[in-house]
Formats: sequence, structure tokens, C-alpha cells
Amino acid sequence: MKKRLGVIMDPISSIKPYKDTTLALLLAAQEFEFEILYMELSHLSVLDGSAIADTRIIKLFDSNDKWFEFLDDGLSSTKLSDIDCIIMRKDPPFDMEYVFATYILELAQSQGAFVVNNPRSIRDCNEKLFTAWFPELCPPTLVTRSHSQLRDFLQLHNDIVVKPLDGMGGTSVFRIKPGDSNAGVIFETLTKLESNYCMAQKYLPAILEGDKRVLMVNGKPIPFSLARIPAAGELRGNLAAGGRGVPQPLSESDLKICERVSEELVQRGLLFVGLDIIGDQLTEINVTSPTCAREIDLNLDESVGTIFMEALKSHLQV
Repeated sequence: MKKRLGVIMDPISSIKPYKDTTLALLLAAQEFEFEILYMELSHLSVLDGSAIADTRIIKLFDSNDKWFEFLDDGLSSTKLSDIDCIIMRKDPPFDMEYVFATYILELAQSQGAFVVNNPRSIRDCNEKLFTAWFPELCPPTLVTRSHSQLRDFLQLHNDIVVKPLDGMGGTSVFRIKPGDSNAGVIFETLTKLESNYCMAQKYLPAILEGDKRVLMVNGKPIPFSLARIPAAGELRGNLAAGGRGVPQPLSESDLKICERVSEELVQRGLLFVGLDIIGDQLTEINVTSPTCAREIDLNLDESVGTIFMEALKSHLQV
């Protein structure tokens, strides 16, 4: 009997197949002969203490024209504990609905499901703030609501980047220098008048050489990163913000960062993680739905999806 892998993701009809990491992982799962059950966040529920979902059996294709088809006639109610493995690949925003979904997945976990990444750790490890567990790897960093603390940080470091704690894809990232007349309104906007936390970091000129995405699978780095180089006149290297992706082998400093964070990731059940590194500094730890596998695959003998499935296989003892 085939093993079953469930995936929770954004609507598959709206993805960009040529670059979608979730599709790459599912194609690999299909090669490993898993039956794949498709779910969206709205399909999760709890009935009389049991975590369940409305699922559909799906087949994937490595094509930009037709990348999926459903193999059944409609949704079927499925106990999550009856699925061998569930991968959570829903993109942020990390709002309360996302948090509620992690509680449902944690319940499923307690009832026997294997969930990647660990839902408690997805909830606990904010992708910006989790870097505070490794301060020696990071640029000078401040997390605060206070405008006065932000002004003091700007005065101390002269050139800073500020961003929301719950952003993705480079949204609402600002660079501020002394004398910037917009500094006050940026601080007000990001903190919502000192009612929300934001992050400030010292600006790293190495961003011009790329914001590197390093993928970690079961605590081990994929040997190539994707350096996301900002477009002319742009601060952000994110591909979603127009950055250009350039695969490159990991540097010695990249490997040292990976080695330092590895044990913590494994202990927290974070099987698939994306580190963001600028120069030799760690800036973010992405645990929800890390991307860039398709671009990195172009330089690998063995795909990221295959490496991921091999790690998953060892956890499931298949």
C-alpha cells in the first residue's frame, strides 16, 4: 500500500510552476511513490477532538502548461493522523488564522501524524526574530516598538534597514540614513504608532553582491545558495521584489553559519529551512515555506526535492 503525503498550500492553480518550491517537493514525493493529498488552510478542521481535513488526491506534472490534475471527483474527509506525513507549505501572512492552523496540526501530531515543519516550531520561530538566538552571526539588530530606540539605533549605526516582523518577499523594507525626512513616518507606519514591533538592522553593503538563500534539509545545507541580487536602484534582493537570482557554491562563512544553527533546527523539528545571509551575516531564518529550490536545482546533481524526500524517508523509516 502506498504511503500518503499531505500538503497544505496556497491554491495550486495560482502558483508559478517554473519556480514553485512546493511543486518541486511534490514532484519528488511522487517519484518516491507517495500518494499525494492536497489541502488548503480552509480545509482543516477539528471534529470531536480529531484533527481532520477535506482532501483531494492530486497528480503533479513538471510543466508550465499543465502542472496538476485531481484524480478524484471531489473533497473527502480524512483524519490527519491517517496520513503518513503532512508538509505545511502555506505562505504567510502569519496571522491568527495561520496560528490556529498550527494548533490543528499540533493536535494531528499528538494523534500520530508526522508534520513538517514541526507546527509548534513554525509558531515559535518568527522568521525575523529567531535570529536573536544567534546574535554572534547577525548584524547589529534591534527589535522594538519604540521610536526613540529606533532613532538612537539610527544615530549609532548611521545607515539602517527597518522591516516588519511578519513581512515576506521584501514587503515594507526601508533603508534609512541620518537626516532622512521620512524616518519619522516610516517608524510610525511600521510600528503602527508604537503598537507593533519591528526590526532594525545595520545596513550591509554586501547586499549589492546578493542576499543569499541557503536551504537546510534536516540540519544539513544544500551545497549551492541562490544569491538574490537587487535590481538597479533597489534595496531588496527578493525575487518577488525584482531581484535577480544567481546560484553559487556556499562560502566558508556560509558553512560556518549553517553549522552553528544546525543543532537548534534539528532539535526544533525544522526539517526544511531557508537561511538568508548577506555577506557573512545571518539576517533571517525562514521556517514557514522556504523557496528558491527550483533555481538552486539548476546547479545540483541531485535535486533539493530528492534530498528532502530522502530525509523524510529516514524519519518515516520507509
